[in-house]
Order: sequence, then C-alpha cells, then structure tokens
Amino acid sequence: MKKKIYLSPPHMSGKEMKYLQEAFNTNWIAPLGPNVNEFENTLQAYLGENNFVAALNSGTAAIHLGLLLAGVMQGDEVLCQSFTFSASANPIIYLGATPVFIDSEAETWNMCPKTLEAAILDRLKKGKKPKAIVVIDSYGMPAIWEQLLAIAKKYSLFLIEDAASALGSTYKNQKCGTLGDIGVLSFNGNKIITTSGGGALVAKTKEIKDKAVFFATQSRDNAPHYQHSEIGYNYRMSNIVAGIGRGQMEVLDDHVALRRAMHDFYVNYFKNVDGITVFTEPNTDCFSNHWLTAILVNPEQTSGKTREDLRLALDAANIESRPLWKPMHLQPIFANDPYYGGTLSESLFQNGLCLPSGSNLDDSDRNRIKLALDNFFLAP
Repeated sequence: MKKKIYLSPPHMSGKEMKYLQEAFNTNWIAPLGPNVNEFENTLQAYLGENNFVAALNSGTAAIHLGLLLAGVMQGDEVLCQSFTFSASANPIIYLGATPVFIDSEAETWNMCPKTLEAAILDRLKKGKKPKAIVVIDSYGMPAIWEQLLAIAKKYSLFLIEDAASALGSTYKNQKCGTLGDIGVLSFNGNKIITTSGGGALVAKTKEIKDKAVFFATQSRDNAPHYQHSEIGYNYRMSNIVAGIGRGQMEVLDDHVALRRAMHDFYVNYFKNVDGITVFTEPNTDCFSNHWLTAILVNPEQTSGKTREDLRLALDAANIESRPLWKPMHLQPIFANDPYYGGTLSESLFQNGLCLPSGSNLDDSDRNRIKLALDNFFLAP
C-alpha cells in the first residue's frame, strides 16, 4: 500500500536541531531558558508592537489562563463559539463556569455577531451578565472582528481570541492572535508550525503576561522558599520544545505560502465540479493561512454523493480527511448548556470535509489526491 497522506503532518525545516543541540550543550533541560525567552521574543516581533507572549505547554492552557485573567469564576457564564474543537470550551468548565454556545455565520464559519448580541441581551434579560467571550478563527479564517469587538466593547465583555490555527492569518492587516484582549496560539503537531506540543498566550501588556507566567509556574510567591498565595498551574513551555519553535519560526512565512498553494490547488480542481464549495476568504479584510482547506458537499448537486462517501473513498486510497467540527452544543458533555442560533454550524458538520493541507505535500501527493478525487467524482 502507498504511504498515507495525512491531513496536516508536522513539517520540520532542519533549522530546529541547532537550537535543540544548544539546549543539550548548555544543560538547559527545564521549563525555562534561552530558547523560551527567544521564542517569545520572535513571536512578539512577528505579531507586532504592544503584544507580549507567554510560551506555554498547550493552547488549552492559554485559554484556561486567559479566562482566569478575565476574572471568570465558578457560576459565571462565558459566551463561546459552538463550531470549534472542545479545547476552546473545556477550560470554561475547569473554572466552574457555564459555556453559552453561539452559532456561526456563513461567510467565515466563525461566531455570528448578530446571534452573539441577541444572546447577550437574552442573558441580561434573565439576570445573567456573561463574563467573557471566546471567539475562534476556524481553520485559520479570521472572524468578523470589527463587529465582534464592537459588541464586546458595547457590553464591557472580555474577549479571548482563540487563534490556535490562525498564526499567519490577518484581519484588516492585523495579525490573528492580537485582536482580542487575550490571544491564544497553538503549536500542536498538526498546526502551521509545531513545537510537538505547545501554545502561547498573547497579552496587551507586560504586566498581564507576567501574571500569566506567574500562574503558569505554580503561582510561586517571591520568596527563597516555596510559598503560594494563589492556586497555580504547571503550564510553562520547556526549553527543549521552545528550541523547536525557534527553528519553525524561521520558516513560518514559507509554511503559510505552501498551505495557501494547497488551497489554490483545490480551488482549481473543484471549479468544474458541481456541488462542491471550497471554503475561502469572503473579502479582502480576511487573509487566511488556510491551515486546513475545507469543502462543503451538496448531495443534491453531486448525484447523491455525500461528504461521508468522499471521506471513505479517500480513506480507501490511504488519504486522510476529516469531517468539520461537530458543534459543541451537539456534544453529549455540553448537551444541557445554553445555545443560541440556528442550524448553520450543524449543517457545516453534516456536509463539510477537511482535505490534506500540509505544507510538506509534494507533486506526487497532489497527483494521488487528484486521482482519488477523479475516481470519486468523474468515474461512472
């Protein structure tokens, strides 16, 4: 059997080893050190002025700390996009708060501003003012940030941008990860760049970053002995992992260009295939890294062929694909939590598929993908 073509595999540059070797040579095998500091500095320079980065062991940790910094406590409510991975919502539960899920809009597949404001007004009517909002840049596509930020400001709500998959994307030329009060990045193995596992919190001030680092290092008070006045967490990134990140940052722009080229490959292929819509930027406000290229399959126009039929056909060719996110409000664990909106996110899940999008796919991989698509769509 031919090698498997994965959805979004890690893509090492070869530049990572010098930083890893440096860590070993200097015995910096710890959750602090020169690689951590320089990785943070490189990210800060990339994101622009007035952004301060705390490197952590996961994007989930960054969301958790972001909510903590927003003052979320037990009994609070947090408005959260429903169309996302569970890591966006789970930290709300960690803090004993309740997620209130919001449907998406059709252009960017992200939180719908109209539904968000309707939900806020209804929660206020019920005497429950939400504490914060978690908005996701799905698959690297920026949300409609201008409207979402205006709503957050209007109702004095703390806004967390989950840009876990959107490093390299921009909204009106502003880097994703810098649009909310707190930004979240992920460097998981399948992301645009990877540290194997890891993430970062992006703050607007050094004071907020320092507080995040304080929480992430077990909330150790300034004392010669171990003293703790607040609950802390073991969330800091290691110097080894950060070394991988330093090497990956050197090729970030290349990876974005290659992901966008894969997206163009699919746009070109599907332009003559009825019933397939390729997820792309709705206007020039949005620039997506196209972390994953996704499509919608309309069985009424594909002779009854469904998203699941296509997934199975690709799987038979040893090519990985994956359905779009199953919305959080449809997940068993969140079944009893409030939800506002219609059926847009549910429809995306039912009809959407993510296709192989890695920055290290080559022409032979693309030829195999094309052949498998031809066999599915064009074969009698």
